[in-house]
Amino acid sequence: MQKAETVLDVLHDRGRKGLPCDELYRQMFNKELYLLAYGNIYANQGAMTPGTTDETVDGMSEEKINAIIEAMRHERYRFTPTRRVFIPKKNGKMRQLGLPSWSDKLVGEVVRLLLEAYYEPTFSDRSHGFRRKRGCHTALREVEHTWTGTVWFIEGDIADCFGSLDHDIMIKILAEKLHDNRFLRLVRNMLKAGYLEDWEHHEALSGVPQGGVVSPVLSNIYLNKLDEFVEKILIPQYTRGQRRRRNPEYSRVKRRRQEARTRGDRATTRELTKQLRTLPSGDPVDPGYRRLRYCRYADDHILGFSGPKAEAEAIKDELARFLRDELALDLSADKTLITHARTDAARFLGYEITVQHADSKLTYGRRSANGAIALRVPRDVITAHCALYRRHGKPWHRPAMQNLHDYDIVRTYAAEYRGVVNYYLLAIDVWRLHTLHWNAQTSMLKTLAAKHKSTVMTMAARHRAKIETPYGLRTCFEAWVHRDGKQDLVARFGGISLTRNKSAIITDRVPVRVPYPRKEIVNRLVRSRCELCEDTGPVVVHHVAKLARLGQPGPDQPAWASIMAAKRRKTLVVCRPCHDAIHATPVTNAA
Repeated sequence: MQKAETVLDVLHDRGRKGLPCDELYRQMFNKELYLLAYGNIYANQGAMTPGTTDETVDGMSEEKINAIIEAMRHERYRFTPTRRVFIPKKNGKMRQLGLPSWSDKLVGEVVRLLLEAYYEPTFSDRSHGFRRKRGCHTALREVEHTWTGTVWFIEGDIADCFGSLDHDIMIKILAEKLHDNRFLRLVRNMLKAGYLEDWEHHEALSGVPQGGVVSPVLSNIYLNKLDEFVEKILIPQYTRGQRRRRNPEYSRVKRRRQEARTRGDRATTRELTKQLRTLPSGDPVDPGYRRLRYCRYADDHILGFSGPKAEAEAIKDELARFLRDELALDLSADKTLITHARTDAARFLGYEITVQHADSKLTYGRRSANGAIALRVPRDVITAHCALYRRHGKPWHRPAMQNLHDYDIVRTYAAEYRGVVNYYLLAIDVWRLHTLHWNAQTSMLKTLAAKHKSTVMTMAARHRAKIETPYGLRTCFEAWVHRDGKQDLVARFGGISLTRNKSAIITDRVPVRVPYPRKEIVNRLVRSRCELCEDTGPVVVHHVAKLARLGQPGPDQPAWASIMAAKRRKTLVVCRPCHDAIHATPVTNAA
């Protein structure tokens, strides 16, 4: 049996060299891959959430892996339908989410490992979604650093992308490189498993199962065809010329300024210098110069074009035609826009993207800023986040949090505020988040005041602190939880400088192969030793969703719960009799 790292490295090399895979299905018999998959997903939030069956990660064992492998050998493994639930979206609509069974999650993670290892080297450098060492910030950095001089933004959004991926086209794309019918059948069965809604079975006619671990890599494989079309067809077609030709008007004014300098006419020289700053040095309507740039994150993509609007419209039409005819996808009519880069702002990944232009009225305007990309914080984003803390036209307390500890109140507000700030640190106007800071801070102090039946000023004086930061001393608010014999817990709100931080991004955009060391839980499982009675033999892993479920220390706390609480672990490797005894001994004082 080959090690999981060896198998994935071989697949990575074959993908990088463009070699096909002929016998991928036999890797579904490799126990090491299942152990690696278990180590990857056992701690996920949904691991203890059942699907259409009662099976969860609790009770995981090597016997379960062996049973799955045996079913795979005889092609008898069948995916169960997912349990469909709906979660709210920001626009008020509902997003579909599928909850598969634990065995399907495990098999899906093995499939994901194999597909990601093979296809990752083949993906475009302009694709940033669901990939290692990449994310929203790397996509935004690429736009900011390489799209200088853009005239038009073409914002693309695919309508219901993940729910509309055609299964036949997906299998056809996979079959181009994966010459293994058994593996293709396995993927097709996964896609066709269907779902249960109100305990009524529905067939899955299209799309990838949202909530499945394999869905992101499948969508990237599917949309990589879009990346190839843009890179190999559209960009060569709409990119020409080494540089813009010289602007005749700019050259004429510059020549007149030189003549004025030669005559010693300082007043005329100053006037002509002001005029030069208002003119582009290159011809903005040069028919021999075109540039088309492209960036994609998941189903959101944006193109930057330097050229006339008529050609930008043609690019949009060709893109829509390719998606419709080749990938059976439709561009969202209300979200696919053509935006003038200088006078308006495009929206991409929550940022506003514009092209800067120095104010011609300024005597010493920053001419070097002309044509550069600017990332900004949208005003409506600030308003929407501030609305979470406001009632009756002003910052308001949160009644639902009044019964929490001061530490939990400050920690919750700090996490919300820190998440927004860290995401928008790339914006040149991140200072606008001062409005959010004031609203969140005031709401937090009012919540503390309501809890203690005190005043905002008293709470501010009690929790105010000074901390040292790279930008000097900063005022923040802290809440402490003292713990005997342990380090105190500290929650801190504020202390973050609202100064643009260009390094607040992932700098390595090159896909890097990473080692796959065994997780501690896997080593404990294969050791086959009960951590409760210390017997050797077949074992299973007992899981709890939260440490709070273990109850408080004391005579009523079972021995197994005491061991898990002492080790601060949500897992315990036990033999089958001990596992049965654990489920027969509920914790009575659990939170």
